[in-house]
Amino acid sequence: MRRLLLTAPLAATALLLTACGTTEPAADDTKKSTEAITLTDASGTKVELDGPAKKVVGTEWNVVESLISLGVDPVGVADVKGYKTWNTAVPLRNEPKDIGTRGEPSMDTIASLKPDLIVATTDLQPSALKQLRKVAPVLEVTSADASDPIGHMLGNVDLIAEATGTTERAATLRKDFDAKLAAGGKALADAGLDGAKIAFADGYVTSNQVSVRPYTAGSLIGAVNERLGLKNAWKTKGDESYGLAATDVEGLTALGKVQFAYIGNDEDPNSDPFGKQLVDNSVWKSLPFVKSGDVHRLSDGIWMFGGTGSMETYADSLVAALTK
Repeated sequence: MRRLLLTAPLAATALLLTACGTTEPAADDTKKSTEAITLTDASGTKVELDGPAKKVVGTEWNVVESLISLGVDPVGVADVKGYKTWNTAVPLRNEPKDIGTRGEPSMDTIASLKPDLIVATTDLQPSALKQLRKVAPVLEVTSADASDPIGHMLGNVDLIAEATGTTERAATLRKDFDAKLAAGGKALADAGLDGAKIAFADGYVTSNQVSVRPYTAGSLIGAVNERLGLKNAWKTKGDESYGLAATDVEGLTALGKVQFAYIGNDEDPNSDPFGKQLVDNSVWKSLPFVKSGDVHRLSDGIWMFGGTGSMETYADSLVAALTK
């Protein structure tokens, strides 16, 4: 499971971890089109399809989530068990073939599925992408972009929708996402929390050493928090892709009085240092937000690097925690 966490954003630093309800089956808006589709992906590669892709493989969980949300059940998914553990906000509706790890998918397994399309991210090694293109058309999307995390996420959904003939569904996802954040922002404002400072993080334990990963304003969750009317309390700068940083328990002393939120996972005992390993730590216990009881563990199964479904579930969980 630790390998699972450490490989989520493969382009992030070595210290980084590798998160509205379930998605209902979407109406098919492809109209059984047989017209050819030509797209240009994140690498600048022209992707040509005979028609809307039906048999699709996803090599990363965020694109898998987008496919499911668009009503396309992928025939192949990297690390199926991990997806089921870390993304219950948008669960698999079928039993896809496990194609291996997200960092090293099995070319033979993918080839055996004879997919119409493989959706991959820029986190995958160029050598692997080159091999995948020999198997089937590959739509490569940029893994993350801290300059506009929400716009980037929605742009990826739109691109995948074009390739799968589900653009009407993508438009609905956008509307639902905007409505969810607007409703969440109103609920927080009604509770007197508009402009409240929040610090979202996750953490892990290795060899009894606790590491903390701040989600800065450039992270997807950080951007969602701001759309909800909250202010990001992290002063540190995150990486250019995911907007993530790295600190330790002592680094939390700079936060002051804030709302502190995080996500762990019951299936990984090292993923919740805030609720377990740090309980008796003197520095942790001295923090203002710990003393005031403003530490919130949010629901398991919200993939922090996911799509609209994960972010809607995150917003629901956060709003519920802050207004209870």
